[in-house]
Formats: sequence, C-alpha cells, structure tokens
Amino acid sequence: MDLVPALEEPLKQPLKSVLGPATAKVMAEHLGLHTVGDLLHHYPRRYEERGQLTHLADLPMDEHVTVVAQVADARLHSFASAKAPRGKGQRLEVTITDGSGRLQLVFFGNGVHKPHKELLPGTRAMFAGKVSVFNRRLQLAHPAYELLRGDGEETVETWAGALIPIYPATAKLESWKIGKAIQTVLPAAQEALDPLPPALREGRGLLPLPEALLKIHRPHTKADIAGARARLKWDEAFVLQVALARRRHADAQLPAVPRTPKPDGILTAFDDRLPFTLTEGQQKVSKEIFDDLATEHPMHRLLQGEVGSGKTLVALRAMLAVVDAGGQAAMLAPTEVLAQQHHRSITEMMGELAEGGMLGGAEHATKVVLLTGSMGAAARRQALLDLVTGEAGVVIGTHALIEDRIQFHDLGLVVVDEQHRFGVEQRDALRGKGKQPPHLLVMTATPIPRTVAMTVFGDLETSVLDQLPAGRSPIASHVVPAADKPHFLARAWERVREEVANGHQAYVVCPRIGDDADEAADPRKARQKSAEDEADKRPPLAVLDMADQLSRGPLQGLKVEVLHGRMPPDDKDAVMRRFAAGETDVLIATTVIEVGVNVPNATVMVIMDADRFGVSQLHQLRGRVGRGSAPGLCLLVTEMPEAAAARQRLNAVASTLDGFELSRIDLEQRREGDVLGQAQSGARTSLRVLAVIEDEEVIAEAREEATAVVAADPELERLPGLRTALDALLDEEREQYLEKG
Repeated sequence: MDLVPALEEPLKQPLKSVLGPATAKVMAEHLGLHTVGDLLHHYPRRYEERGQLTHLADLPMDEHVTVVAQVADARLHSFASAKAPRGKGQRLEVTITDGSGRLQLVFFGNGVHKPHKELLPGTRAMFAGKVSVFNRRLQLAHPAYELLRGDGEETVETWAGALIPIYPATAKLESWKIGKAIQTVLPAAQEALDPLPPALREGRGLLPLPEALLKIHRPHTKADIAGARARLKWDEAFVLQVALARRRHADAQLPAVPRTPKPDGILTAFDDRLPFTLTEGQQKVSKEIFDDLATEHPMHRLLQGEVGSGKTLVALRAMLAVVDAGGQAAMLAPTEVLAQQHHRSITEMMGELAEGGMLGGAEHATKVVLLTGSMGAAARRQALLDLVTGEAGVVIGTHALIEDRIQFHDLGLVVVDEQHRFGVEQRDALRGKGKQPPHLLVMTATPIPRTVAMTVFGDLETSVLDQLPAGRSPIASHVVPAADKPHFLARAWERVREEVANGHQAYVVCPRIGDDADEAADPRKARQKSAEDEADKRPPLAVLDMADQLSRGPLQGLKVEVLHGRMPPDDKDAVMRRFAAGETDVLIATTVIEVGVNVPNATVMVIMDADRFGVSQLHQLRGRVGRGSAPGLCLLVTEMPEAAAARQRLNAVASTLDGFELSRIDLEQRREGDVLGQAQSGARTSLRVLAVIEDEEVIAEAREEATAVVAADPELERLPGLRTALDALLDEEREQYLEKG
C-alpha cells in the first residue's frame, strides 16, 4: 500500500532476487505478491502460541490449514498395490493431538523415510496440508511440516517470541516459508512511508507504520498484535475513505441544472391520482431527493430500501419532478425483463399522464418510452425520435440507453435500478448526454448494512426506506427438509394447489434452466458443477425438468408456464403478461424474477434447492409474494442435513423479514472480499485487516477524518505519504473496482 523505492523493489528480478526465484514466482502467481511492500502487507491470519496447540476439533474440510500439534504415535504399514505387488508398498500413519482432538497424517512410498525418522512420539511441529476425510476420519495426506525444537539457532531466531505467525498460505508455499521470506524483507519496513497525517495518528494514539509492520510480523505479546492491527485497520479504512471523499469532492464541483417541480404540474396530478398516501419514509426520502435536485451541483444519491418498500414510486416521483422542470428522466434496468416490467408498472401507475401527445392524454401528460436492444427497427426509430425532440419525458431501458447514437433533448435525471454499482465510465457516458451532468439516483434492491454502504457506495449520499407501505401482507417463511421429511415436500405442493383453488397464483424457483446449453454456454460451470456434485451427489434442480415433473405429478391440471433468461425477449414478456393477468396458475422460473416483478395476486413461492442461493437473493425472491392483501408464504426446500451451515443460513432467512439484519448475517458468513466485489474476479481484496461489519466505528470515524482532510487539501499536496498510498490502492485493478464495483 505504502510503496516507496525500498518497498517497491520487485521480489523477483533477472539479476538479483530479494528471495529465491522459485519462491518469488510462487508468491507472484499464487498470492499476488510482487514487491517487498506487497509482502510486508501480507499479514498473519492468526498466531499460535508456542505453549499451546491448535484446535484440531474445528478444522474446516477441504481447506489448506496450518496446525501446531504433538505426535501421539507413528506406525509404518506394508501393503500390496499395483505398483508394489509383493507387499512392499509402505504407508506411514502418524497421529497428532492437541488435547481437543486427534488428526491422522498419512505418508506413502518413498515419502515415508524422512517423517518416519523425525516424527517420533512427543515431537512438536507445525503441519500444513489440505484436510480430507478417509474412513470417516479427518486426515492430512503428505503434509509439509516444520519441527519446533526451540533449541537450534535458526529456529529460535526465526520464531522469535512465544507467538508463531500463521500466514495465509497455498499448497505450493507453506506458512513458515512465507514467514522466513518476510523475515528477510522486514528491515525494509523502516522505510515505509506513513499515509496517516501526523495529527490524526498522534490524536488517536496509533503506532507509527514501521513499528506496526514490525509488530504484526514479529509480536512478542498479544498487546503488540492488538496495537499493530488497530494501526493497520486505520490505514485501510482511511485510505479507502480518502479515495471516496475525493470522488465526492470532485463530483460536487461539477455544474448541474437545478430542477424544481412546478407547483401544479404533472407531479401534483400524479400524487392526486394515487389511491393511497405515501409512508412517512417515502415522504422523508422524497424531500431529500427534491432538495438535491434543486441545487446547482449534480445529485449523487443511493436509495436503498427493504424489499417492497416502494422505491420505484419514490424514483418515479423524482422523475416527474424533473419532467415538470422541463427536463427528461431516464431509468436504467439491468435486464430487458426488468425494463419491460418497469415500463408496464410505471405506465399503469401514471394512467393518462403517460399518454402525452395522444388522444385521451391528460393536460400535464408526457410520453413514457421503452428502449431495449431487442426492439424492432420501427419502434426503436420512433423511441429515438421521441428522445431527441423531448416528446418523451420519461424513458426506461437497459444499458442500451447510453450508447453513442442515443441523444436526449435535455437529460436531467438518471435513475439506475441495479443490484450492482453503476460504473464511472457509464456515468461519464450519460453525463455527455445532458447539456450539463444529469442528477443521479442509484437504487439498490438489497438492503446494505450502513458500514458496507459507507465502504462500497461511499461516493454517494444515502437514503434509506425501512417502512413497508400499508396494505403489504406479512410473509411466513418455512424450511422444508425434503430429504429428512419427504412428506413435508408433498404438503408444500398441496399448499400450492390450495392457494390456486382460492384464486391465487404461485412461483416455483429453481437454480438452473436445464437445457444442455447451461453448461455449454459456460464450460467453467460444468467444472464447478462436477466438484459440487461430488459433495451434493446431484446437479442443482432445473426449471425445465421441474416443469415437466410438476405438470405430470403434484400440480397436474394446473396451468403451468416457465420463464428463464435464455428465452427470446418477446416470449418472456408474453409469459409475464399472462402471469400478471392471472391466466397462469404457477410460474416456474430462475432468478429472473428476483427484483422488480410485481404480481399482487401471487401468494406462495416454493424455492427448490434453496441452499444454492445466497441470503440476500432468497430475501429478494421472497419479496415477490405477499404484495397484495392476502398473506404470503415462502417455502425453502433443501436436502441439506440439519447440522449443515447451509441449513443454518436458511433458518436465518426463515426467522426474520428484516433485510438489513439478513444482510449482516450474510456478510458475517461470507468473506469480506465478496462485499468489495473482489472475490468474484479472483483478485485480492484491498482489505486485509479491516472487517467491514466488526469495524463499524473505525470506518465511520475514518470517513469523517477523510472528508475533513480532502476538504482542506483536495490534491493532498501536504500529504505525500497519503498520496503514495492512494496511488497504490488505486492501481488499475482497484481503480476498476471502485469505478465498476
């Protein structure tokens, strides 16, 4: 992070490598460590105490682990095999213990001689390998090990102090080898340039950076570790928040056209025709948005809310306010299905107000246009014409809206309805569409804990809708353990039939489409699937198979249709229209129905293989039922055993309807990198010691400090160390993460 010449030195060089060339190569390829600075910022995952042993009882399956333990016994067995037919094959079984549990180590062939001599009962060592199961017992096959004699010069020197750092390692490079490499470069820590302004560091009583690096890698006491971690957490939180504060500061310097609605224009006419009153939350958030729209700088606001809290209505009122002020508003949806849905629900909500320029259109009406990539040429031409003349006040579409050819008359507001970030490149493309940069409202369907919002969406101001509108019905959720209690699944299908008999409709959701193109389209899926299948013994359930089974079996006689992402857009739209009109009893779908789908008459949802979905995804899906006056029911079907982590996750979803609470649970169960969009790309997360949920206070304080620093010195001219740290954080990969998210 804080790279200066000594720390910028590559680990691998043609002439003189800091480390051995082989070690440097493995570090670059498997751990993403290229320079001395990278290596110094590769912190220990945890520490073992010389006098204590690892908890063998809690080892995770299929993970690469490092344990410190004592040899209880070692036995050499002979056996016959294809390679050694005369019973000359050799297998060494070593049992290690830590008091809490025992673990079997196994060595074969020529690999038995060295451990047979060294791993004698009573010997203590560090062992590293992948945990597997053989004959229902945990074992490490051919683990690497390092004896802990505590007498040899080198061992005492290398493992100074009573605390042994255990580093995130790979099968190719054990923790203790990484530790030795770090000892080699540790003197360079003295030259680390401190990114924290001195006043901030001293005011908060934080260690200087060189001392923190020294103490995290070579602690003598637990207090050393705590002090070092506290300091390094501040670095990560502060540098990231400075990057975001600079983005906010730069955005605030841009000019924008203030958009104030006319007193009795289309917004007033729209409010008058609403059959209900806005919730307090909707009124409060609308006011925040209207205040922003009235300023001379572009609004950058994140609108997040509970599933079904009425975000679309709030966004539509903002769009109509801009139309009143003479501008145009564009809404971007992530998929065509969603764009079509938004177009349908917005034109329904607006009624004759959406029929501008048509016979029967109201006095203040405007035109609401849909623009997607798969439209016919004539319809597309007309839509483009309506945009450029200003005839269309509201346009809804996919990212096709920001193509070069598309011109607006006067674009005033962009609403992005996304599960994902909307990248800076796209924002710039849209800004170019307006005479001045348009205002921006980003809606997220997944409730995000406050700290994550501050970390991931830190360049946006945040509004939260946490009240459900009146008339929304409660949703009961239950886990259906199909393997333990098959009669529960039979009962689930009976419940579906009962709801349909009462005039309602149902969704059945499956993880997969089920045509062979599933795997053909993405060969990686086929590879992942086979690994999963080993664990789960069957592929995830598929929409097409389920539709077939249910139509012939438990749902025979009901009108069943399927919906998935690979259908032609017109077919998808036709299926959704029939379902919305009540012509279909049961819709069997993939997660294309996850957000934005609004069919108040649908009261029950059965999610097959629910353990294959994430917590927030299940919460999203569940939000599709209970949208009318009848209560909703969501059944989470799984074959996972009671004790499995996946079952705990489903129990959590069934136990609360609070999306913010669920998003916290979700985060605690997943790696931090996922949150920051890094894990998907396989890249390292920029957070090494900062935990987004646990370190809420640090993040909030760092945001305040960062905002103050940037306000006083936007270019950071007086803080060269901070500038260097920012450049390192915002190298190309992370720049893209911050921009595209």
